Amino acid sequence: MQSKLVQIDDCYIHYVEMCDCESPKGTLIFLHGFPENWRTWHNQLMHFSKRYRVIAPDLPGYNQSSKPADMAFYQITNLIEVMRRFVTFVSTGQPVSLIAHDWGGAIAWPLVAFHADLFNQLVILNAAHPSTFTREMVANQQQREKSGYIHQLIAQNAIKIVSEDNFRFLMDMFLDDDGHSVLTPEEIQEYQHSWQISGALNAMLNYYRVMPQLAPANSNGHADGPVKDTQNMKIPNIRINVPTLVLWGMRDLAFVPEILNGLNDYVTSLKVVQFENANHWLHHQYPQQVNEQIQRFLD
Repeated sequence: MQSKLVQIDDCYIHYVEMCDCESPKGTLIFLHGFPENWRTWHNQLMHFSKRYRVIAPDLPGYNQSSKPADMAFYQITNLIEVMRRFVTFVSTGQPVSLIAHDWGGAIAWPLVAFHADLFNQLVILNAAHPSTFTREMVANQQQREKSGYIHQLIAQNAIKIVSEDNFRFLMDMFLDDDGHSVLTPEEIQEYQHSWQISGALNAMLNYYRVMPQLAPANSNGHADGPVKDTQNMKIPNIRINVPTLVLWGMRDLAFVPEILNGLNDYVTSLKVVQFENANHWLHHQYPQQVNEQIQRFLD
């Protein structure tokens, strides 16, 4: 495993790269979500590096990557451009397969939609398609309630909230239905260390502070951040024209299952595999089954 840096303008993106074979079948790029880093893909990197060149970056603002202070940097349109340039650099001119979870998926959907020439395939793990997510935010009260936690992440005292009691707020996000963490003790320690890096929490929270589909927290419509009345939300037309696999933990506390409805209206070649007993962290809970589904799709 090699640890590398690539500079894109004033931003350094840290990534790890592995290849445990002489003739790799291609390149796989893995994009993590909140509040993780490249380590979330440990099981996938070890598995797929035996046949592929695998790359997993820390998204800008996370862990060992740069933490730009300008809030505008974290606008989704800019993140798409930054990650396009990252993919272009590491892909060495060959189309890659992109695997993404959570916020990594929020970037991956439009990245593949607007730059399909860079990619062979797309794999999404519990990351809502921007079009169906916005639709549900507009029409589904339950989805607005499930997204209510975001208001804590954009509050004036958000850093204090997520830092208290050794990052208890963040650690509780990783609990399963029985109240047990899906992380190993080693992973917990590694994540807590990454959250302690100067500027990391603030940069990570910037992703939420500029997100475009956040509804008011209550009927009065009062909240911090980029809150919009649902009547003013526009459903984006994000269309995917590469073969796409969606792996979905059906017990996800952040998304209603209706997120999956109508997905084939936006994705021309789509396969959806539901994990009935998994939540948002299916790649931690069922790493072998996730790897098998991805491998079958890639083949």
